[in-house]
Amino acid sequence: MEHGSLTDSSASTFAIMEEDHTFANSARFVLNQDPRVAFCGYSIPHPADRKVNIRDVMKDALQDLVVMCQHVRETFDKAVANHKSKKSAEEMDVDQK
Repeated sequence: MEHGSLTDSSASTFAIMEEDHTFANSARFVLNQDPRVAFCGYSIPHPADRKVNIRDVMKDALQDLVVMCQHVRETFDKAVANHKSKKSAEEMDVDQK
């Protein structure tokens, strides 16, 4: 759902359902990194509502956020695999004790 000016696309507000501060603050951070964005903020109309209102350009910022999340996930998965392989090697080496 989009609200805002019909003549000025930079004055748009996007209402995103079933989200909270976790998503909204991440999206706000990425949007504010974009040099085309003069201001981006968000509001949650009521604490009981799982709805976030975000103002400004969204598509590019959300694609950037997806890339960031994929990088974090890949880094985490590699660290877990590395930890597991080191732990398995240590458990198998009886001569270390």
